[in-house]
Amino acid sequence: MQAPQSIVVLDFGSQYTQLIARRIREFNVFSVVLPCTAKLEEVMSYSPVGIILSGGPSSVYDADAPAMDDRVLAVAAKPLLGVCYGLQVMTYKLGGKVRPAAKREYGHAQVQIADSSRLFKDLPSEISVWMSHGDEAERLPAGFKEVARSSNALAAMENPERHMWAVQFHPEVHHTPLGKQILKNFVFDICGALPNWTPAQFILETVENIRKQVGEHGRAICALSGGVDSSVAATLVDRAMGNRLTCVFVNNGVLRKNEFMKVQQNLRDKLGLNLRAVDATDRFLSKLKGVIEPEKKRKIIGREFIEVFDDEAHSIEREQGKVEWLVQGTLYPDVIESVSVRGPSQTIKSHHNVGGLPEKMKLKLIEPLKDLFKDEVRRIGKDLGMPEDILQRQPFPGPGLAVRILGEVTPERIAILQEADDIVVTEIKKAGLYNQIWQSFAVLLPVMSVGVMGDQRTYAYTCAIRAVHSEDGMTADWVPLPHEVLKTISNRMVNEVRGINRVVYDVTSKPPGTIEWE
Repeated sequence: MQAPQSIVVLDFGSQYTQLIARRIREFNVFSVVLPCTAKLEEVMSYSPVGIILSGGPSSVYDADAPAMDDRVLAVAAKPLLGVCYGLQVMTYKLGGKVRPAAKREYGHAQVQIADSSRLFKDLPSEISVWMSHGDEAERLPAGFKEVARSSNALAAMENPERHMWAVQFHPEVHHTPLGKQILKNFVFDICGALPNWTPAQFILETVENIRKQVGEHGRAICALSGGVDSSVAATLVDRAMGNRLTCVFVNNGVLRKNEFMKVQQNLRDKLGLNLRAVDATDRFLSKLKGVIEPEKKRKIIGREFIEVFDDEAHSIEREQGKVEWLVQGTLYPDVIESVSVRGPSQTIKSHHNVGGLPEKMKLKLIEPLKDLFKDEVRRIGKDLGMPEDILQRQPFPGPGLAVRILGEVTPERIAILQEADDIVVTEIKKAGLYNQIWQSFAVLLPVMSVGVMGDQRTYAYTCAIRAVHSEDGMTADWVPLPHEVLKTISNRMVNEVRGINRVVYDVTSKPPGTIEWE
């Protein structure tokens, strides 16, 4: 979506880059993350009222230090804010000097604000901040002055005449308590942004953009999973295209227990969508037979989804007319984790609706949510009038239970995990915790262990329970589920699910782990 105004964040590889964009969006100002290598023309295409240079793990003197279009630093009319590495790259490229710090700063630090600055408007003279840097600015570029300092090094500098500010700490993280105020000062007082990026505005602009994109006679099919993302995407596109959109819900054989029927009822009865349900269980499972490697599973499922949609498109074409477009509920975290397009950030894993796409696809993509985080999607859905029980569904991976069955995906293992997963969801809901948790599910491990039931020896699978808190799926903390809930889940699993005789609980956060096991 081309916003009428934005704050562009150039990513130099920091683990906190996405937080900068999130904080700004919380002010109802659109913010987009672009790779640090983005050309000035691409940056300006987002109509920025300000530009932020993110942190990053490199030194400006590294041989492989991330590159940037130096013309960005010369856009005099656009305020610029450097954060951590962003301060160092500004210092270096504008003629100052950076050096390895005599004493590196990681963690909490106290910063003295030495001079009045619009960036620190309405803040006390001393603030607590979060530092994470090994280099420091030794000599400032011409025209810059120091406006804040820690006990070890320069903490902030500015050149108001050139519309440039920079901080050595991270205002975007929770550990900088007044960081939001600093960002607010930059976004509103310095950049003059307007807080007009609201769900209602997003809906109006997105619907209009889709209408322009597909034309008056274009037809589309929507890849529906029944989850929040694809349901909101379908509702948005349905508002733009009406009966020219056909939603396709595919049973890939690795859905949750009774999911195929439940989702059909939700989509038809509650959302009124034009739906075609396709049972392709045998097709998917035959392709997954013997496959163990996680990325191969995801790629196979992604490719097979597209083939199914292609087949359905041909069927719809024969009945209604040519289909040119495929709608997907791709979100920002999907793109960030799947493709290394955000500066030097690494690819974590492919998602079925991003990394699984073939190089030459017959259908053109419509991805109306690709710049949004999950909580933003829920707000959009609420403004669209969608039911809460659909909007509050916990995320479910596109490859389904295939990435929660470690090892080969077989009908037997699917049946075991479906029952175990149903117990987890049922008991979490019964305890009133479902809407408080980002995701809660079961994982079937390729680990067989000895047990005893009714005085008889058993040799069966181990099942892991996973529950996490998160805002957007980019980071997550494990949930300390009440012991009574865990006890009930464990007792039910070993007593009711044939094939499981041991239950363990996953207490790993993201990072270092991911939310899903594969």
